[in-house]
Amino acid sequence: MHRLFSLLAVPALALGAVGATAAPSDSDLRAVRLDPDPAPPGGTTTVHAFVANGGPETAGSPFTVLVDLPPGFTPAGPYFPSSCTATGRTVSCAFPAGLPPLRSATALVPVRAGAHLPHGLKTVGQVRVVSADDRDPASDRTPFTLTVS
Repeated sequence: MHRLFSLLAVPALALGAVGATAAPSDSDLRAVRLDPDPAPPGGTTTVHAFVANGGPETAGSPFTVLVDLPPGFTPAGPYFPSSCTATGRTVSCAFPAGLPPLRSATALVPVRAGAHLPHGLKTVGQVRVVSADDRDPASDRTPFTLTVS
């Protein structure tokens, strides 16, 4: 039984753990713009916080994806992955080291439009990615548009 446990634990160690310290890599994490579907006043939609590794190396450090919501919108949970937490209008999602080049990671953040918001309103939020070894900070944030239907 002890041997089986050891074999199952190896893949998790190979991918890294959230908060683990690693040697910096030559990776380029990029926030990619995806506008969520419109939501009615008082209704919900889901922000897909999409991050891609432009490479050339696997991300050697854990990274955090942050979703900043504009006034009138609130995080509605549950979130994916389960590492996501909300503080005010910002949702923070932790990912482990090990995102390969030319691969992506996505956080799913349900949000609720305020019941008082007018139909047709368009407002802007932001997705950000933070990593200790990301070499190009110019691509670390992107806006997204929330629309009230």
